Order: sequence, then structure tokens, then C-alpha cells
Amino acid sequence: MSPVVMHTVARMMAPVLLLVSLVLAVRGHDIPGGGFVGGLMAATAFALQMVAFGRPAARKQLRVHPTRLAAAGLLVALASGIPAMLGGREFLSGLWGQLPLPWSDSLKLGTPQLFDVGVYLAVLGTAMAFILGMGRGEDTTAPDSRA
Repeated sequence: MSPVVMHTVARMMAPVLLLVSLVLAVRGHDIPGGGFVGGLMAATAFALQMVAFGRPAARKQLRVHPTRLAAAGLLVALASGIPAMLGGREFLSGLWGQLPLPWSDSLKLGTPQLFDVGVYLAVLGTAMAFILGMGRGEDTTAPDSRA
């Protein structure tokens, strides 16, 4: 494929893939999808950037080190269980509430959605650490055995 075509496709598809990843993550609690699938789709968008423009460009687009992103996701997912414990329920029990909106009835929010955000970040960070690490050139020759 021509580099011009690849660059054009990558520039056009990356935002679309990120938007689809967010839709999958948000809608995933009630229908198939969720944080895991959304995180994989987001990682696909950054992997496309890496293929088209190289590892440094993809790393720059990510803006956060992948392992920090994964760690933040784990913390968010674990933190989603704390409100239930404080309320005397089991860890990671779902708590739901309604947020009244002026233009609509209300918005249903809950700790399972916070858990999905954590999973999204953890999967994105882990997948990107793997993807960015795959292309890294490392010396695979055997060490000198004379030592």
C-alpha cells in the first residue's frame, strides 16, 4: 500500500475507531461490549497510528505511558468497589443512581460504569504496552560464554 494512502486512511480511521471504542464502552453494560472490547478497539486505533507513522508517533498520540494507563485503570476499577463497601454491601456490588437532566428525564449512573472505565483504561494500557514493545528492536544474540 502506498504510504500516502496509508497515512490518509490512518488519519481518517483513528478518530472513528476511538469513537466506536467509546460507544462500545458506554453501551456495554446493557448490551454486548463494555470496557474490555472498547479498550481493545482504542488500542487498535493507536496500533494503526504506529503502523502508518511509526512507534514514536503512536507513543506521542497516546500521551500517557501505557503502564501508567494500565495502573490507573486498575485503580479506577478497584475504587469502583469502595462505595458498596462503605454502604455495608459486598465489594464490587453495583450501586445505581439517577442524575436529573434539564432536557431529559434523568441519566442512570452506577459503579458498574466506573468499573468499565477502569477496565477500558487497563486494557488500553496493557495492549499498548504490548504493541509498542513488539516493534522495539532488541539484541537477541546469545551472551558471550567465555565469562
